[in-house]
Amino acid sequence: MYMSGGHTILVVDDDPSIVELLKDFLENDNFRVITACDTAEAWDMFERNTVHAIILDIMMPGQNGFDLCRRIRADSDVPILFLSARSDDVDKIRGLTLGGDDYIVKTASPGEIVARVKAVLRRTASREHTKERILDYGRIQLNLSTREVFVDGVGIVLTPKEYDLLRLFAEHPRHVFSYEQLLAKFWEGIGDRHTIRVHLSRLREKIEVDANHPQFLVNVWGVGYRFEGG
Repeated sequence: MYMSGGHTILVVDDDPSIVELLKDFLENDNFRVITACDTAEAWDMFERNTVHAIILDIMMPGQNGFDLCRRIRADSDVPILFLSARSDDVDKIRGLTLGGDDYIVKTASPGEIVARVKAVLRRTASREHTKERILDYGRIQLNLSTREVFVDGVGIVLTPKEYDLLRLFAEHPRHVFSYEQLLAKFWEGIGDRHTIRVHLSRLREKIEVDANHPQFLVNVWGVGYRFEGG
């Protein structure tokens, strides 16, 4: 049986009544729900939270759902379920071609939508189980298949950027990454050393026993950082 507890669903729609209705039904099934009314807010929520699936309206002011899907698919395979008032095949084909996992017409009942969210998550879990890869460093474990991180056996919530940073370091223990390398990889060269220090400081607070005396994410003075994997 599928267990929904612990999964976060991002609901994106410019109609507050639809958002609240879906939020109520999803929370009743023990999902954690975060919401956004447009693609700009949705991207911000996606960047700041660990999201397991997205219910995404297509037609919204400004950029539409297709635009957001394209942006997310550039670096994430999080399940996306398109929600649309239109039932024609053109939008459905476009949505699935862009990387959507399902296409739901808004005439569907909230109960059906929740069921389809569960089905997509179940399929995703099944696929990931067959190729599960875990990095184990004692106190810290990274499940690279599910993007989950555990510290002392307890799951912690990382932003997508924090997870990607930690994964890079954990996959290359004791390798020193310079500030310039990190800026180029994660910020497209835009930013400075302070940008990196802020992100790694927040990451240390989540994974270290004492963030002021880090065991894992160690500063290499004047150069950058390395991961002490033991």
